[in-house]
Amino acid sequence: MNAHCSSFCSYAHGSSPSSRAPRQPSGLKRQPFLLLAAMPLCSDSVIRFCRRGLRTYSSVIFPKLASFSSSSCALQTIDGGGEVESTVSSSYDDLQRGMRGHAASGDLRQALWTWNLMRNSPGKPTVNDFNALVHSYLKCGNRFSDVLLEVCLRMMESSEIAPNAITFNLIVNGLVAVGNFRAAFFVLGQMFTSGFLPSFTLLSRWLKKCIESNSLTDSLGVFDVMLMMDYVPTEPSVNMLICMLSKNGMVKAAYYVFSSLLAKGCFFGVYTLNPILWALCKSGKTYTALQLFYLIKKTGLGLYVCSYTALVYGFCKEGLWEDAWWFVDEMQDSGLKPSLVTYTVLVKFLCVNGRVEEALRYPSLMETEGCSPDLLVYNIILQELSHLDRVFDITVLLDMIVSKGYSPDAYTVAVLGGGLLKAGRVGDCVGFLLDTISEGYPIDVAVYNIYLQCLCSQSRTTEALYLLERMTGAGFNPSNVSYNIILNGFCRENKFSKAVTLLNQFLPDVVSFNTILSWACRQRSSEIVEWILCRMQNEGITHDVFTSTCLIRYLCRVGKVSECLKLLDNLLLNGPKPTIVTFNVALHELCNSGSREIASQVFEKFSNSGFLPNAASYDIMSRAYARTHATFAPVSFVKGYG
Repeated sequence: MNAHCSSFCSYAHGSSPSSRAPRQPSGLKRQPFLLLAAMPLCSDSVIRFCRRGLRTYSSVIFPKLASFSSSSCALQTIDGGGEVESTVSSSYDDLQRGMRGHAASGDLRQALWTWNLMRNSPGKPTVNDFNALVHSYLKCGNRFSDVLLEVCLRMMESSEIAPNAITFNLIVNGLVAVGNFRAAFFVLGQMFTSGFLPSFTLLSRWLKKCIESNSLTDSLGVFDVMLMMDYVPTEPSVNMLICMLSKNGMVKAAYYVFSSLLAKGCFFGVYTLNPILWALCKSGKTYTALQLFYLIKKTGLGLYVCSYTALVYGFCKEGLWEDAWWFVDEMQDSGLKPSLVTYTVLVKFLCVNGRVEEALRYPSLMETEGCSPDLLVYNIILQELSHLDRVFDITVLLDMIVSKGYSPDAYTVAVLGGGLLKAGRVGDCVGFLLDTISEGYPIDVAVYNIYLQCLCSQSRTTEALYLLERMTGAGFNPSNVSYNIILNGFCRENKFSKAVTLLNQFLPDVVSFNTILSWACRQRSSEIVEWILCRMQNEGITHDVFTSTCLIRYLCRVGKVSECLKLLDNLLLNGPKPTIVTFNVALHELCNSGSREIASQVFEKFSNSGFLPNAASYDIMSRAYARTHATFAPVSFVKGYG
């Protein structure tokens, strides 16, 4: 353990793998399998130890220590003015009892005073006396205070009384209890330096506390210390840590936790494996998940339907349909039947990829396989049919839903209403929603937002606002989306004063300000633009790429081309990262303002910065050159804008 005496753990992530995994599942099954520890998610990205001295943190974490005197007298340590009880007990035993009594009652200052008075006895006080003080203080529910921490650290630096393992355990436990994990790591380093080792119970409790506090970085730190000590965390802690890391997008860290334990011969089961598989598949690393899947399967451990479904999800998400079907067959060959979740995944991605005809066959197929589709499956298909405006098929599917004993829910209503709105059938959408509301079907804020959108698209924004106010008065809670829909309606109707009045009635977000800013930029209203930007700054609303795109349009239209170019440069250097829409807006406005040559230079600069122009980009430039009977041919970027 000497190599770890004054160090704690931190983490580093590397780059993606240099070699791509084979595409065919059958090929994977024929390959020899390596140890999981030798199969990292990224070749140099498995989170590793890095060592730093802990002593250097003392002046940063605990700046009060710098003002302490070199004396180890506890009274001097806590002396902050005022009088304390100065009665000296007649015996050492009386002082001990008094010290513990003061500590138990929460009077830390008096307890430390009494502990200092024990110095009148030769060889006293001992480290056990100090441990008794801390134990009595914490046992009675007192929180580990900064004063107690400073005294503990001063004692560690003193040569009079050397702390023992109990001392360090008490301090770390106290710090963990109050969530001061950084200080706890510091004391842990001092513990290693003094030659003592933390117990499994201490580290296990600490890991659990970090997880409960949603402190993932600290959780990984404690996990690394446990690995260093050759401790295996409890199964509930491991499962919770992996789930939290996966849900927060820390897939590499989750994989590291899993692979580290597996390398030690510890595998808790599929409830530990499944979050890793799902996280890998959702993040586009399906073939890495497949390797892990077969590695576990090769050990002879049973795998559940959820594990197979994760791989089906990954293949469907990446458009690898042959692999997805093959894996469904693999699941059935293993004696498992696809679950409702498995079928829902297949139906969802078939619809997302425009393969609704295949999706329509699944309800009957599911019935045949003994897995009845639920309302969610039907809603997914209904949504795609609505987008395609296939009214007849929608009617047939609705009749099927009713015949199965299901009643359309709020999501069903929102799907159908949204489909009609997207298809441009605003009048039909309004009628459908009014009939739905009058018939008592369940309605949520999404349905009302569709109705508000319909009214605003018909230039009935004032009516939409009246409906929103009536909903609010009846106890309905509109969302920011509701208000932003009406804001957009007022702007489209050029009713700026009403838009501003509404803006003051709720807590606006960046979309709210962008809605008005977009209108103001199109109107070339400098006063309104400046007012919006000042208000966004005052309310702490950060500009997004849409904000910048609006400003680029505005600056070009008011003839401030140089400021537009400065804004483009700033976006490229500092963000927010511009999109192809931002790029095309800049080209379009520059060309329309007669700055064709500058637009050509902007085209080259964006192309050299890693942006790929699309058909619209070339069309904008070609049209601008065609007006002067010239041909647009991109040239090498000339440094600067000239």
